[in-house]
Amino acid sequence: MTEQSTSPATSASPRWLNALVLGVAGLFYAYAIWNAVAHLVSMAQSGLTGIGWVTLLFGVVFPALVFVFAYVIGRRRRVGELALVLLAGLGVVAVFWLSLIGYSILNMSDLVTVAL
Repeated sequence: MTEQSTSPATSASPRWLNALVLGVAGLFYAYAIWNAVAHLVSMAQSGLTGIGWVTLLFGVVFPALVFVFAYVIGRRRRVGELALVLLAGLGVVAVFWLSLIGYSILNMSDLVTVAL
């Protein structure tokens, strides 16, 4: 008797459905990046310190990192599981974004240079 290797991560969903889920989720992640860029530009008009640039640029890069990480986790799973992983990643991005907004408002003096 020969044993067949069955992988628990076999995907029964069509590729186009996975692509559709990735595309829709990608739009939400792109919106988070767009907001981060807009916030960076509005803060940079006043002049940013070094820590301000690092903090706000990380806010731009973070959603893309989470999207790639969520894709790597969910790429070999069913479409529903992929959607849940991407949704969880979007929740992490939302919490990070609210934290970044709160930090940038409360610590404005550390992020923006004061012109005399």
